[in-house]
Amino acid sequence: QLACPLDLGCHSVRDFFAWNPMPPKKGAKTNPAAAEAAKIAGKKEVATKKAAPAKRAPVKKAVEKAEKAAKAVTKGAAIKRTRKIHTSVQFHRPHTLRVARNPKYPRTISQRSKFDEYRILRVPLTTESSMKLIEDNNTLSFLVDLRASKRNIRDAIKKMHKVKVASINTIIRPDGQKKAFVKLTSDHD
Repeated sequence: QLACPLDLGCHSVRDFFAWNPMPPKKGAKTNPAAAEAAKIAGKKEVATKKAAPAKRAPVKKAVEKAEKAAKAVTKGAAIKRTRKIHTSVQFHRPHTLRVARNPKYPRTISQRSKFDEYRILRVPLTTESSMKLIEDNNTLSFLVDLRASKRNIRDAIKKMHKVKVASINTIIRPDGQKKAFVKLTSDHD
């Protein structure tokens, strides 16, 4: 219990300030009628509290609560930690939210096939022997991609030069490049 410093029979801080209200600030306007009414009300409260000393249970609870709070302040509030019981030796990451990708624009553009006619037919050969083949046998000679088949070469020549092909012979030269001999039909001279 709190002891009243003036032995006025106060049981709490609130009772003490009811007996001893703070003086008004200097220069503050005071209403004499209101001050008088407050004094009378304060005296009535004290008279009722003195008359009924049997109601000490709520005060006792408040005191116990205050003592508990004071103990917690001095000791420090201990936070109880709960530890998860692991039933397995291995540790697996917890499953979290996995959001599917929702891009604002596509990261890859649909690519055309890189193995087109420009990749298949690399360069035409313009050596003396190849010129002789053109004049005598109506045969063009090209360096082509190593992976190109005879059908790929035929389609590439049709697209690029718009001529009909009679036959195609291919060799792989000693330097590792593929050479194609393209014989044109007789209507192309």
